Amino acid sequence: MRVLCTLMIVALAVVLQVEPVIGQSLRDVFKKVRPSVVVVMTEETLPEATWKEGEPTKAGGLGSGVVISSDGKILTASHVVHLADRVAVRFADGKTVAARIVGSEPNADIALIQVERLPADAVVAPIANSDSMEIGDDIFVVGAPYGLTYSLSAGRISARHAPKKYHGGFTLAEFFQTDAAINKGNSGGPMFNMKGEVVGIVSHILTQSGGFEGLGFAVTSNLARKLMLRERTFWGGVDGQQVSGELALNLPVPVGYLVQRVAEGSFGKKLGLQGGTVEATIDGEKMYLGGDVILEMQGVTVGEDFADELLREKMEKLTAGSVITVTVWRWGKRKDLSKRWYPGE
Repeated sequence: MRVLCTLMIVALAVVLQVEPVIGQSLRDVFKKVRPSVVVVMTEETLPEATWKEGEPTKAGGLGSGVVISSDGKILTASHVVHLADRVAVRFADGKTVAARIVGSEPNADIALIQVERLPADAVVAPIANSDSMEIGDDIFVVGAPYGLTYSLSAGRISARHAPKKYHGGFTLAEFFQTDAAINKGNSGGPMFNMKGEVVGIVSHILTQSGGFEGLGFAVTSNLARKLMLRERTFWGGVDGQQVSGELALNLPVPVGYLVQRVAEGSFGKKLGLQGGTVEATIDGEKMYLGGDVILEMQGVTVGEDFADELLREKMEKLTAGSVITVTVWRWGKRKDLSKRWYPGE
């Protein structure tokens, strides 16, 4: 009996010591990775229909990001920067520097931005092989929820969603699902494993209340690396939606892509694409009409089978000086727009 009691006391002592050890480890890892996390601040021009007396209406945005190279490359979420006219990055030491958008893939919600140089005390975060992560593994997220910078939330990998298996409109994305708390402002921030390596980039949540309900999603690091670091990066800067049926009555084809907004400085703007000018509500959804409707890009017709994959294959083959051609429907007529592309545009 005495031996049994002794064993129970030893076991209890071990259990009581586990929590401080885990807490200490997470605290130390957070201190190590904190200088790699940044706050991403943006300014964008709202659709012309919102302008007053001809003056553009501006809106600010805020997200997070993580430094992944010594030359100033930063991963973030596409929806944070894709329509931004201006981007700035604030580092852990409080320094704020301008950034430019290098690549953005809305269909995977991943983007790459670049600063000219990093502050001396900035840290480059290592990128892990996300395929090594399993359901149940511990992770933590660092970001700026509701502007509360460098906030940490911890949890586990709840599930993994393969491309096209997740019904959220992100046709190219592979996601980790997590129960780590994610809120507005966390978007684009890093998901770390317990070694302090990036295994994902925070994307979005599913919610009925508008706040976090235990269903957060992050793009896997392997997909982020593939799309932004290994393949040809491209920033179109165009936002819109596919239209068909009644909305496509005046089009010469069954399906088109209605351009609603085009970011200043983007390739879409340089190409000459025009966004919507008239606000309308159709089936309860706000839309901006009057802009171009894209019919075809690089020979890929909008709405055809595997259009996203076909277009990405063509874009990956671009070389400096390649001509990009887009056919649009503008004011009842077909119009071809073309421009030479160079890396970084």
